[in-house]
Parts: sequence; C-alpha cells; structure tokens
Amino acid sequence: MTTETDVRRIALSLPEAREEPHFELTSFRVAGKIFCTLGAEPGRIMLKLDPEDQANLVGDDPAAIQPVPGYWGQKGSTYVRYEALEEARLAVLLRLAWATVAPKRLSRLSG
Repeated sequence: MTTETDVRRIALSLPEAREEPHFELTSFRVAGKIFCTLGAEPGRIMLKLDPEDQANLVGDDPAAIQPVPGYWGQKGSTYVRYEALEEARLAVLLRLAWATVAPKRLSRLSG
C-alpha cells in the first residue's frame, strides 16, 4: 500500500517536477503543466494521461483507476486510488502522466 508521502516523493523524483498549489489542492507540474493533483479526496490522486492510455489502464484495474467524469475525463484526466497500488505501479503511472505533459526535450533525456 502506498501513501501520500510516496506520491510526493515519486512525483518530485521526475525530471524538473515541481510541487505547487492549485486552488485548495497540491499539484505536481513539469514546465508549468500539471501531471498530478493530490488532496481532493484522501487516498486518491488525479493524473493527466493520454486518453488511449487512460482507456487501457481503466480496463486493467477499474477498481483503482477511473476516468474523471465529464469533459476532463474525456481529455485524459484520471482518478487513481494510490492506496490500492504497489509503489512500483504508482511510479509507472506517475511517470506516464509526467511524460504526457513534459516537453519532448525532457522525455528524450529521461527515456
């Protein structure tokens, strides 16, 4: 089981990731773009994923991974119950979200 501390540590380990407030939430950003938010509901984060990746991940684990309802979900915003995931799986999902919004120069360097 992973914790909020794990989410923060993993997110901030990604190249050029920064933690910044986003209204009443905590956001993790790269190049000013949000790839993860934390704080709306205990045990849950929102990740910005490619819609195709989102569909595949939801199909693999619908209990832990669900699209955000409405427009944002159609664009790839995805709720993840991080407490239901192993740390390695969480790290993969955070990296995927990071790569969705990171500049190509960073994606190439970190590959």
